[in-house]
Amino acid sequence: MVRPLYIAAGWLCLGLGFLGIFLPLLPTTPFALLAAFCFSRGSTRLYHWLLAQKTFGPIIRDWNQHGVIQPHIKWVSIVMILLMIGYPVIFGPLSLDIKLALIAIAGGVIGFILSRPSQR
Repeated sequence: MVRPLYIAAGWLCLGLGFLGIFLPLLPTTPFALLAAFCFSRGSTRLYHWLLAQKTFGPIIRDWNQHGVIQPHIKWVSIVMILLMIGYPVIFGPLSLDIKLALIAIAGGVIGFILSRPSQR
C-alpha cells in the first residue's frame, strides 16, 4: 500500500531534480538523493535504474558509499544558500528573531556541507 506512494514521491523528486539542472534556484542534488531514497523503498528496479543514470547516478553513489559532496556542488550550494537567505535577511521586512533564525539555519547547513569530504 505504501510502495506506490514512495514511487510517486520518487518520480516527483526526480522531476524536481531534473528541473534543478536548468533552473538556478532549484537544487538538484537533494532531490536526486530523496528520489533515490523513495525508489529504494518503493521499487528496487527504479532504484537501480536511477543509479545507472549518467546525471544522477554518480552523485547518489558518491553520497551513499562515501558521504562525498563534490567540490563544485558544494560551492554552488553555498552560493545559492547565501543568496536565498541573504536577500530576505538584508532586504526583507522580517523581525530580528526570524533573521537570526535564518542566519543560524544557513550557518548550520553550510557547516554541514563543508564538513563532508570532497573526494572518496
